[in-house]
Amino acid sequence: MSVFSAEFSLDTSGNADVLDITTQVSGLVASSGFSDGIVLVYVPGSTAAITTIEFEPGLVRDLKVALERLAPEGTTYFHNERWHDGNGHSHIRASFLGQSESFPLINGDILLGIWQQIILVDLDNRPRSRKVIVQVYGE
Repeated sequence: MSVFSAEFSLDTSGNADVLDITTQVSGLVASSGFSDGIVLVYVPGSTAAITTIEFEPGLVRDLKVALERLAPEGTTYFHNERWHDGNGHSHIRASFLGQSESFPLINGDILLGIWQQIILVDLDNRPRSRKVIVQVYGE
């Protein structure tokens, strides 16, 4: 078994910006030359997340509404009291979603459902430049 590592960067607008990164991830996986294994997609940082969704406008909006219900922006957070940066809700939301996802790689293709895309959600309260790490473990 071997390991292939690569990364790409993208700019976000923050505030639960939802970006479809399936094409970028698939491109890096293809360049690995591996046919079978496991694909890990990871975003460093505590205010961003990697997950999957059917990337369509209604569901993207539903996700944002659900995140607001789970960790409302206007609620008091001890983090904000300490750092005064107003992004306590961003950290909580990211902890619910998580910073990585793993996918099977079979015959050179990432195994995703027909309507399933890999997404990055930038939950911070300001625009950011995010790095996404892709590792493929396989052969």
